[in-house]
Amino acid sequence: MAETISDAGRAHLRWAMVSGVGPIAFRNLLDTFGDAEKAWTAPAAELQNVRRIGIKGADRICSSRREVEIDDEIATAVQHGVRIICSDDTDYPEALKRIPDAPIVLYVKGELRPTDAVALAVVGTRRCSIHASEQARRFGELLAQAGFTVVSGLARGIDAFAQHGAVDAGGRSIAVLGNGLADIYPPENRALADKLVEHGALVTELPMRSAVQRENFPGRNRIIAGLSLGTLVIEAPQRSGALITARLANDYNREVFALPGRVQDPIAQGTNELIRDGIAKLVTDLTDITDELGDLGTIMQPQPTQPHDEPKPPPPAQLNTVEARVLGLIGADPRLQDEVLRAAGLPPGDVLAAFTSLELKGLVRRMPGQYIFRRGK
Repeated sequence: MAETISDAGRAHLRWAMVSGVGPIAFRNLLDTFGDAEKAWTAPAAELQNVRRIGIKGADRICSSRREVEIDDEIATAVQHGVRIICSDDTDYPEALKRIPDAPIVLYVKGELRPTDAVALAVVGTRRCSIHASEQARRFGELLAQAGFTVVSGLARGIDAFAQHGAVDAGGRSIAVLGNGLADIYPPENRALADKLVEHGALVTELPMRSAVQRENFPGRNRIIAGLSLGTLVIEAPQRSGALITARLANDYNREVFALPGRVQDPIAQGTNELIRDGIAKLVTDLTDITDELGDLGTIMQPQPTQPHDEPKPPPPAQLNTVEARVLGLIGADPRLQDEVLRAAGLPPGDVLAAFTSLELKGLVRRMPGQYIFRRGK
């Protein structure tokens, strides 16, 4: 297992535990001092010049940081098999680095992979209808089969159904929790959480023993939106956390999708208003999502297969430079996609696109568990 926390992670964790310093203030500190360690040793006279901190904020930081102790927090993470990562670590998601309020640290149980860059969030109400639960599972399966990582919140209702669909289809899913990873909430989703640790990850920005509190969930929702290329809302009333996630995704310039509900049904009123107000694109099938994702969406569309016989590879196809390089790293024996990605030495998005393009050209095949192998000679 990789180390629980890096030296850079320790410096970031200290700041995460300083009272009154949130993600935006921390980013301002980094912009001023260059790194977390230099900011930590800065005197009050320098801290007060940081944007949005001022004299009172500097005094509060100096007082609070004297009381920060991180060893117990790290020991608790070790006890629960959790890693604590920061933006300087290689497995900190690139998508989160692109939002203005990125988590100072991220607690991770399971594994974050470069292939998780191609992710879509699926969210909705906890008290969902039978129809919506079926659609959540359906879209979880469809997205996983197309190669997307499904991101959600492990909550009752839509979240859980979508994540069950993803892992049951052999795909990956990431759950963002609104509490610390020393406990699982809601408790009835513990078995699902165990599956996600094997086929994805549980993540949070909250300290290990943080309890479930209502004020934690807007922050949780921004991480869900930030991790994803887009957010799909499946059934949400007017006052729903899923709508917060959708609006945050819109603010982050990510795509927003919504499944329409019955016009007079209060449980779908928020979803329908997202469509009416032009915030969300109306969705009924996977192609409605992939059509909005440009070139990436085109190659992520699943290829239909024959019900009985393995489809034969088409005639030799023209390959671009990236496809040729990636194909050269794939053999007849199944290999983890992440191994190929690292060996290629190319931007992750380019390699992920090449995987799907090669699959559509009949040259490779992907298997459950993120394995890939070459077809034919």
